[in-house]
Amino acid sequence: MSDPITDPQKFMLRLQQSLDDASFLSLSLGRPQGGEPSLDKLLARRLVLRGVEQLSLVWRHRTKDITKNLPLADAVALIGTLVDSQFQHAHLVTRGHDIQLAMGKKGRWSLRIGKLAAPFLLELGITDSQHRLVPTMARKWKQINKFIEVLAHAVAQSPLAARDPAQPVRVLDFGAGKGYLTFAVQQHLQASARVPDVVGVELRADLTSFCNSAVARLGLSGLRFEAGDIRQFTNAQHQTDGQPQTPGTIDIMIALHACDIATDIAMHHGVRSGAAIILCSPCCHQQLRPQMSAPAPLQAMLQHGIHMTEQAEMLTDSLRAMLLQACGYDAQVFEFISPEHTGKNKMVLAVRRPHPLPASQRTALLAKVAELKAFYGVTAQQLETLLLADTPQAQ
Repeated sequence: MSDPITDPQKFMLRLQQSLDDASFLSLSLGRPQGGEPSLDKLLARRLVLRGVEQLSLVWRHRTKDITKNLPLADAVALIGTLVDSQFQHAHLVTRGHDIQLAMGKKGRWSLRIGKLAAPFLLELGITDSQHRLVPTMARKWKQINKFIEVLAHAVAQSPLAARDPAQPVRVLDFGAGKGYLTFAVQQHLQASARVPDVVGVELRADLTSFCNSAVARLGLSGLRFEAGDIRQFTNAQHQTDGQPQTPGTIDIMIALHACDIATDIAMHHGVRSGAAIILCSPCCHQQLRPQMSAPAPLQAMLQHGIHMTEQAEMLTDSLRAMLLQACGYDAQVFEFISPEHTGKNKMVLAVRRPHPLPASQRTALLAKVAELKAFYGVTAQQLETLLLADTPQAQ
């Protein structure tokens, strides 16, 4: 009868498997015993040298680093020896799991295998190799958590809540940037037992390339990034041979910090695509400000430029919310994270109603839109202009 496999052997099998199936992300050995007193830890990362897959092993001392690059088989054999003789803790991170081997006070090994909730955090530099939050990314981390909290609540209130989980959830994220929230949305949908189909659209091709490379390294499904401007993208979606077309269905439309009327274009694209959820964090409210004049009752207050600018922002997002309500959404404008974390902290959230708005309510909303515009002397608002161009949707 063969001896049972020990925890260190199980750990080494996991390491070998992660190298074989390319799921390896990082490895560290800590709590050194005996040997050199200045030794702190051993770090390992995968690389290719002259066409040969290797592990780069770095012995980190208090005052120096010693590096050896070894072929995978040799590196695994050496790590197995070191785990048995020199280090009392080993930490392996793969695309799907966080695996830790530790020597207890009674001299017994214990192996803990947990699912890695969000490997993209390490890939995008939000956490370090030990999965500790990088201090400079604390604000971004809070934004991500709050955004996902808002999204999860919106999904629960939307028509998506009753949908078959096997049906893909199509998401468009305009102005994806480095993809922090785009990755988080994909991970959240997957963790919620849904099938993600997430597309991040970003003007800067270098960021798109970076994000797609990260997707490939992490082996993520249902996530990709495309380079393009929001106007070009929606025009391409809406036209064929110069003729207007109905865009394909989008379930969740996201546009964070899309400048000025780009937010209106994104909202319009969401409405035309039948989005269940539209999530926007507006930026640079420039269209209405030059049109506005101070109404007589407010002239004393709005003589100050900063007040007129703030009023333009309030008016712009109020009109957007009312127009989205008229299109069949429950819409609200709120502060989604404290101003101490970001100055761009306002969010417009629209969740499609289960039933169309009664005609009388829709007429009343559009009358309020016209009344507000007239009060401030505004003649054109981009979302309204785009909706009016749609027939018969906004008629």
